[in-house]
Amino acid sequence: MSGTARRQRTDDAVDGQHGHTDRHDTEAEATMSSATSAADATGTNGAGAPDGQGGEVSAGAGRHMSPADAASARLTGQGLTLAYDQRTIARDLDVRVPDQSFTVVVGPNACGKSTMLRALSRMLKPARGQVLLDGADIAGMQAKALARTLGLLPQTSIAPDGITVSDLVARGRYPHQGLLRQWSRDDERVVNESMAATGVEGLGDRFVDELSGGQRQRVWIAMALAQETPLLLLDEPTTYLDIAHQIEVLDLCARLHEEEGRTLVAVLHDLNHAARYATHLIAMRDGKIVAEGAPAEVVTAELVESVFGMPCRVIDDPETGTPLVVPAARR
Repeated sequence: MSGTARRQRTDDAVDGQHGHTDRHDTEAEATMSSATSAADATGTNGAGAPDGQGGEVSAGAGRHMSPADAASARLTGQGLTLAYDQRTIARDLDVRVPDQSFTVVVGPNACGKSTMLRALSRMLKPARGQVLLDGADIAGMQAKALARTLGLLPQTSIAPDGITVSDLVARGRYPHQGLLRQWSRDDERVVNESMAATGVEGLGDRFVDELSGGQRQRVWIAMALAQETPLLLLDEPTTYLDIAHQIEVLDLCARLHEEEGRTLVAVLHDLNHAARYATHLIAMRDGKIVAEGAPAEVVTAELVESVFGMPCRVIDDPETGTPLVVPAARR
């Protein structure tokens, strides 16, 4: 595609500068502007919100972050109360993302994983507390400046009608555009590399709405990669993918972490994938963090049963040596 076409695409992008979710925003507006507004497209649909039932399961719940913990992390949430309208999802929640970690958040359905990720990305405004990025409250940051540091792949994404794969991926470059900085060869290179990394380079001229669910998911991941942020949040990035593509995506995330030093935070449902790939694991239940640390320390049979209600054995993965959860057999 020509540089003129790329510039026109960028000029057409909506520069949404909202600090939190507007449930009437469209995905077109969302994906063109920033990490925070990219997530707006999902709306306040309550995905990942707990059902308000159940009690505390670990001494880790309700703890407060020490100054040392906060100092070791670029991205933190302090004293967060998170709610949708009048429904409170989490109270007094502290979370820290260790710098240059691959942090994975796990927990049962409706425990608040995605809600917490939305707050960390400025997609959901906390009712109380604050989210800090490099010591600054993200609520007061310019959207483009935030989007050059923090990228987000939301749980549910809807592409604008009639957009091609290459056009959608290129919108990840929007935060890097400006009056004095238009589409460049470097932008073109980043888009091409992002598409190649996710295996969608052969789909560039296809319309996004013609693709399978797995293909679309990889296109959205390519767009998030094209944003080139040092911090990347991914809400269920393996959704819609078959097992081979799940491993490809998680291997890609591991390379971004290990080879490029990016800090990643992913919400995953597969506990064994989380244990294999995470360097830092956060386990949640009922809107609380009940345990966190290295997977080998966190993933125990006792914790899995208390958090997920599933009796199991935990053995060493024969390939990686990481914890492998084996559900108890039916009796």
